[in-house]
Amino acid sequence: MSADSLGLNAGGAPSFPFADETPSRVAALLAEAGAAYGDEARAETLLRAAQRAEPQCLPAYFALYKFYFYRHRLREAEQAVHDGLAVAARQGGFTADWTRLHAHSADWTVATGPVRFYLFSLKALAFICLRARRAADAAAILTKLAELDPTDQVGGSVVRSLLPRCR
Repeated sequence: MSADSLGLNAGGAPSFPFADETPSRVAALLAEAGAAYGDEARAETLLRAAQRAEPQCLPAYFALYKFYFYRHRLREAEQAVHDGLAVAARQGGFTADWTRLHAHSADWTVATGPVRFYLFSLKALAFICLRARRAADAAAILTKLAELDPTDQVGGSVVRSLLPRCR
């Protein structure tokens, strides 16, 4: 695994599909975590430090849940997703409970910010559920994601294509 799996580009700078910029302190910690990726304990410490440094910074949650996912620490990845969803929902002014969301809960077409992060994280949650062999949970999440993102801007269809193999 490499730094890019944490949302860092080849130069170690943050590159997130939902954020225009990342606070410099968080960006530095994420880059350091990417460089330390082979040292699981150090990388995790740095990712947690990034999250503590800026608890409202969505890229820190993204990097943390990807780290846990790629380490096959699915429970921790799922918790990090839920934590990030809660922060994004507060920032976006909608409920964190995806089961209560609908097409008019937010402007789901916005290309950056908490709304886009929320959609990306729902997709990640569905994928985590698939890996945890919880296909029914993944299917429910993907159905909601398709409702919120009918043009498939965040690529939920890719995860949906994996469902038949996991049932």
